[in-house]
Amino acid sequence: MSTLARARCLYGAHPSTMDAALAAVVLICMVAGSFVDPHGPEGVSWGLSTPDALSLALMTAGAAALAFRRRAPMTVLAVTGCVSVVESVTGDPRAPVVMSAVIALYTVAASTDRPTTWRVGLLTMTVLTGAAMLAGPLPWYAQENLAVFAWTGIGATAGDAVRSRRAFVQAIRDRAEKAERTREEEARRRVAEERLRIARDLHDVVAHHIALVNVQAGVASHVMDKRPDQAKEALAHVREASRSALDELRATVGLLRQSGDPEAPTEPAPGLARLDELVGTFHHAGLRVELARTDQGTQLPAAVDLAAYRIIQEALTNVQKHAGRQAKAEVSVVRVGPNIEVTVLDDGTGEGEAPDAPAEGGGHGLLGMRERVTAVRGTLTTGPRYGGGFRVHAILPVKNRTDAATDASAATKDPV
Repeated sequence: MSTLARARCLYGAHPSTMDAALAAVVLICMVAGSFVDPHGPEGVSWGLSTPDALSLALMTAGAAALAFRRRAPMTVLAVTGCVSVVESVTGDPRAPVVMSAVIALYTVAASTDRPTTWRVGLLTMTVLTGAAMLAGPLPWYAQENLAVFAWTGIGATAGDAVRSRRAFVQAIRDRAEKAERTREEEARRRVAEERLRIARDLHDVVAHHIALVNVQAGVASHVMDKRPDQAKEALAHVREASRSALDELRATVGLLRQSGDPEAPTEPAPGLARLDELVGTFHHAGLRVELARTDQGTQLPAAVDLAAYRIIQEALTNVQKHAGRQAKAEVSVVRVGPNIEVTVLDDGTGEGEAPDAPAEGGGHGLLGMRERVTAVRGTLTTGPRYGGGFRVHAILPVKNRTDAATDASAATKDPV
């Protein structure tokens, strides 16, 4: 730490002690300066002169007042101004008592606002300079009188500059603290969004596979006595569905691992490339599903690809749970211009479990689908079909905002 830095730390820790030390230094300087006589018998000459008792008393009073300059700056300025006026009127040769008034004026300017500095500074300069010129023993044009005007102006200007610098530094600190708080809030918001996304994935995975396990377990229980082979096949599907559920849960929860934890699974997130596999699991569960796709060759962003897969998965799970045993589902994935449209239809009669108010979007599955579509800036419409059944229709952008901005930027560049 430098000497200046140590002095600042000491001043901040013990301001009263430092002000007393400053008052002592100012008194020494004033007493030493009072021994110099700039007006010798042969014109401008320098010689030693002894200050009188009144000058010593005024210098002591002015310096003592500076010990309280931080507690009552205006009062200290008034006291030092008064002793400076008295010295200007009576002192011949004049002692440098005005030094204490200059320091007091600097303190006022450094601790108040600029309008107050202007008013107090002009008043102090006018009173001290006017008293020295009009009532002092020296001619009005003497250099000591002009020096009073100059030094009081310098004190006010220096104090205002110090105040401005302190305000600027404080503003920088406030902006830095605000930026730090904003970064922390943004980090917390992103953590909350990530947790919400993981919660959606967990809901989709668990709801899908548990629905399949429930159906297959029901089939096995129903045919266990009469058709043990079919029951065995159903139990095999239950085992496969449970294994798939565990794998996806492990992959999803693995996102929560810290850097020092064991390595998380590296299996990619599901997407439309696994759509045939998804449809196959519902086929094994006894749901008739027809799939039509015209999106071959379309490269989707990871978020859009995952959203499309989860929407189809959740919609088919709802069909399995709510549409009845004889229901049939139709899934279509179609590329339409800059978007990809995902549609899931069923002709169910609602003979299964009671749906969670699907027409009004009250179910958690429909809410999760809507949140996923909104996250990728798409649109989702759900509702019952005329003549029976239910319809889920999602329009998702093929390119996210970042990709679109990149393509637009590349298109505006000179091909050369």
